Amino acid sequence: MSRLVFGPVPSRRLGRSLGVNNIPPKHCTYSCVYCQLGKTPHLEARRREFYDPVLIAESVERALDSLEGEVDYVTFVPDGEPTLDENLGRAVGLIKARVNVRVAVITNASLVHLPEVRSDLSKADLVSAKVDAVSERVWKLINRPHPDIPHLERLEGLRAFAGEYSGRLITETMLVRGVNDSPEELKAIAEYLASLDPARAYVSIPTRPPAERFVRPPSEETLTAAHEIFADVLGPDRVELLTGHEGPDFASLGDPIESLLSITSVHPMRVEYARALLERGGLDPDETLRELVARGEVRVVEYRGESFVLRSLGNSE
Repeated sequence: MSRLVFGPVPSRRLGRSLGVNNIPPKHCTYSCVYCQLGKTPHLEARRREFYDPVLIAESVERALDSLEGEVDYVTFVPDGEPTLDENLGRAVGLIKARVNVRVAVITNASLVHLPEVRSDLSKADLVSAKVDAVSERVWKLINRPHPDIPHLERLEGLRAFAGEYSGRLITETMLVRGVNDSPEELKAIAEYLASLDPARAYVSIPTRPPAERFVRPPSEETLTAAHEIFADVLGPDRVELLTGHEGPDFASLGDPIESLLSITSVHPMRVEYARALLERGGLDPDETLRELVARGEVRVVEYRGESFVLRSLGNSE
């Protein structure tokens, strides 16, 4: 169960979120320069089956039965792009038939030009779509997409989805210094987002160790300017900055080590939060972390003055 379902984790957008990992590491349509999981070893754009959707739904149901407290969302937020899974829509439907919890999908929106992807996403209660760039040059610089993904079609596809979707659509734009934070690109992104009419447009910065060493967050002045540009176009009540950490309230499903490995395979965790998770599970946190590092299960990485625990993808299944 820990391989397919992890958490709950605290989410800045979704509250208390039980994660669903429906894609093995790391199959994705993008290899974003800021990705917290590193470069994409399996860059692909063809949809296929990964895990049995019935097994996913059963795992979610068991996890929710074992948890204390409420969960705000069951969220498809895997090691790669969730819409690569051709059974995504079926898995969402099976989960909603079994449990009374809202379902969210966090997608990079690279495949939304495909009608079958739009159909699958329409079954979710909330869809969070990534829009990091509108110009083709910047899109290729920051997201490094699979060459088969058409630039204009992906933009039109997301616009078509937004026009027909009855759930809650939010967007997220990750800003990287010197890549997509020019006034021209920010204005183009904001105007495109306005055509989607999202419930909320989030502007975020890298807060975890990125794939590329050159990645840095924008300056405070640039971030302020970005917020103002977005607010001018979309309205101030629909724009929000995501510049902090989620907090320490990570939960364990059963074995604390398996839970730590599952969470950190998709969600790098500050060391103090990892220690707290292991300690709540009755383990010596420092000794356990040392053993996991020695076995090559996890790495401890420094970023912006903080220490993070990351799953070593070479050892994840």
